[in-house]
Amino acid sequence: MSDSITVKDLIFRPAVMSEAEAIWGIIQQAIQKRKEEGSDQWQNGYPNLKVIQEDIEAGYAYVHVDRNNHVYGYLALIFDVEPAYEDINGEWLTDWPYAVVHRIAVNQEPYVKGQASSMMEKIEPICLEKGYKTIKVDTNFDNVGMLRVFEKLGYTYCGEVVLRGGMRKAYEKVLK
Repeated sequence: MSDSITVKDLIFRPAVMSEAEAIWGIIQQAIQKRKEEGSDQWQNGYPNLKVIQEDIEAGYAYVHVDRNNHVYGYLALIFDVEPAYEDINGEWLTDWPYAVVHRIAVNQEPYVKGQASSMMEKIEPICLEKGYKTIKVDTNFDNVGMLRVFEKLGYTYCGEVVLRGGMRKAYEKVLK
């Protein structure tokens, strides 16, 4: 892996099971980063390797890789109802069928600037191809990086949801 790689060098594609350990390594970096930032997000054993393996089996797992298939970033793109989103303290923009994004994480060593934004942009045509015109996401109140990504990419704050026992800021983006 090279430190000179940029987000433009990375390929976004579905993950395969042989990448589960590499993805888990990136998730562990994100867990540690959230801990160092003083957050309780991802500090309770979730996500874990089993969750990543289940994402891959279900077809939810996507990775950012270089031309040698080294994994740099990960997210789960889910085309199913998120039960936690049924009860929002606020209001969603639409009541349309939606895609959900969970478990976004990027490699910290080497860190490639702009990865989370790039992956979030790259899911939009995938959603549209599958007939989904809206994406719903959530994050911890203190996850400044993800909050910036959502704002930068035109997601609208819709309210709060409870996910795995914690309050999360919920966002939606209607795709064009």
